Amino acid sequence: MNRTPLIEVGLIGIAAVEFAFNGPDHPLAVTAAVLAVVALLFRHRWPVAVFLVTLPALVFVGGALATAIALYSIALMTANRYLLVGCGVLATAGFVFQGTDLESSRADLVLVLIYAVMTAAAPIFLGWLVRALDEVRQAREHERRLDAQAVLARERNQLAREMHDVVSHQVSLIAVQAGALSVSTTDPKARTTAENVRKLSVDTLDELRHMVNLLRASGGSVTELTPQPTLSDVDRLVAGSGIETTLTGAAPEGIDSAFQRTIYRTIQEALTNVRKHAPGSTAAVEMRTTTPISP
Repeated sequence: MNRTPLIEVGLIGIAAVEFAFNGPDHPLAVTAAVLAVVALLFRHRWPVAVFLVTLPALVFVGGALATAIALYSIALMTANRYLLVGCGVLATAGFVFQGTDLESSRADLVLVLIYAVMTAAAPIFLGWLVRALDEVRQAREHERRLDAQAVLARERNQLAREMHDVVSHQVSLIAVQAGALSVSTTDPKARTTAENVRKLSVDTLDELRHMVNLLRASGGSVTELTPQPTLSDVDRLVAGSGIETTLTGAAPEGIDSAFQRTIYRTIQEALTNVRKHAPGSTAAVEMRTTTPISP
């Protein structure tokens, strides 16, 4: 919790002024007042001990503020209700003893008791309130950090998907074309170069899969990144696949962009698998609707 030095010095100074106004004339009373003021300097480290030190000054000098500050510090630093109730009872007894005399009537005693209970309870409840507000602030900061981590996880997940779908497609195409060149060429130097390119492409794919596994994170829905492929890009995908491919049919109108992207990635992955596992084969891509699709 934040502690402003100016406020700290101000509270201690006010407590000292209160003792001075009460005018302790006995050496023991002066000693008790001085000890109470000095003890307030250590209330954040030993709040209960400081509270106990302020009680003699409360009883013999009438310095209520030092005891109230000590009570507030205890409530601010602990949630132990038994400890707070015990300190509150001791403070109430000190306030009652300081505010009564032998000639007080029963009505006066009741008023003094009410005053004592309220004076002891006020700093305790104030400390509880400040502590609760600080816990709420910390909870909100923690929630904001979790939200930021969730957003980062979704972005990492989307980046991993894009790397796998786009980069692996292009690198696989390079590997297939390099492999075809190494088989068809009669130049030994060109064959060696093409084979090296094919090997480097395969190694790159392995490294890419490793990086994707590191980047992939669990999360909710992926974030939108641009550009995002649609079904209008299928013709270009087929033309650049390096495979003899026939494309028939057309996608219906009104399909959601997420579904279009899924269909595009499915075709892309299928063509990649054909190049990897059946080089030299032909492929056929047919798009048709078997059930009505609602916009």
